[in-house]
Amino acid sequence: MSFPDLGGGLSVSRETWDRLEHYTDLLKKWNPRINLVSPSTLDEAWTRHIVDSAQIWQIPQEKPAHWADLGSGGGFPGLVVAILRDEFAPDMRVTLVESDQRKCAFLRTVLRETGATANVEARRIEEIPSLRADVLSARALASLNKLLGFADHHLSETGMALFPKGAQAEKEIAEARKMWQFELTRHTSLTDPNAVVLQIGVPTHV
Repeated sequence: MSFPDLGGGLSVSRETWDRLEHYTDLLKKWNPRINLVSPSTLDEAWTRHIVDSAQIWQIPQEKPAHWADLGSGGGFPGLVVAILRDEFAPDMRVTLVESDQRKCAFLRTVLRETGATANVEARRIEEIPSLRADVLSARALASLNKLLGFADHHLSETGMALFPKGAQAEKEIAEARKMWQFELTRHTSLTDPNAVVLQIGVPTHV
């Protein structure tokens, strides 16, 4: 049995749907204590965070061997990827990188209570040896210029980066091209007409 899709035609099983709902409940429970997401978004958490993350999951046509999410925070998109992984790509490894210990505690709680599988790296992104990820994601973490530096270090030779960006995306792209060369595909966001998900190949310094 499949439930209503998560956008873009992605239908999931009842078990996956229930896991995502439980994750949303935990987010609302923990958020007043450690500010995982903007409080103003909680009433629309399913669309603003779950569906928004699920669209990122759908971009790679073939699921990678290793997906790494940088600055995971409240788990978007990393925890959503980990939950979807169990149904659609059980052999894929997921790494969540987060330096804030309280947020790491939240990430581990969600993994434990939903039964999802991921490795939580409780260190700064700059301190971790190359993850050699096939897919690298980061949401609301840093400027594109800085994200490309992370991608340069943590992507495998044939990997891709997936970075959601808002209305300032074109400005960030123009700034980043002053320092980096990269292949770019823009995916219009399913949840915000003014936002895009940037699909970027391995960057190189100009």
